[in-house]
Amino acid sequence: MDIKRLFLQQKEAVRQQTRAVVEMIEPQHLPWRPEKDALSVGEMLRHIWMSEEGVRRVALEGNFAYFETRIPQGLRAVLGVPGTLEQEVSHLERVHAETLAAVTAYPLERFEDERTHAGLGIRRKSYVYLFGIVGHEIHHRAQLMTYLRMLGSPVPEAIARRGLPRLLLLGVEALAESWQ
Repeated sequence: MDIKRLFLQQKEAVRQQTRAVVEMIEPQHLPWRPEKDALSVGEMLRHIWMSEEGVRRVALEGNFAYFETRIPQGLRAVLGVPGTLEQEVSHLERVHAETLAAVTAYPLERFEDERTHAGLGIRRKSYVYLFGIVGHEIHHRAQLMTYLRMLGSPVPEAIARRGLPRLLLLGVEALAESWQ
């Protein structure tokens, strides 16, 4: 398995798990936040898709516009105001589909391309950004699960305990093959 296929498989697997959590969000949950400065449920949904879109553009196009605002001015400078639950979920799915299509079309040999922005002190390979999208979604999905539990929703584990080692093993094997 090459690194491109690994990314596409992991991206879709993670999104399936995220969908299960997002389906539990009710419209009245959107403004809720556990404390004054924390992201609300709606802001977190918005942040997931906006970040994915911005990071994908860095990885595949070398376009740092998202980071050029986000890093010096903070998250609130790029976040904006969440729409309805239906709108945010629609954006989440649209951006996911765009990422899958763009990565599918992106040449495998370019996954090693370096994306550098001297002014921001950033230097990483395209595939590092792409896998960062996956880790970022997992992180915020876990936060959403915690939020929902705090709101009294019985949220099950997103990953069956027996399934996690298999997913990690596939990732390690695929990365080892790609580096040989």
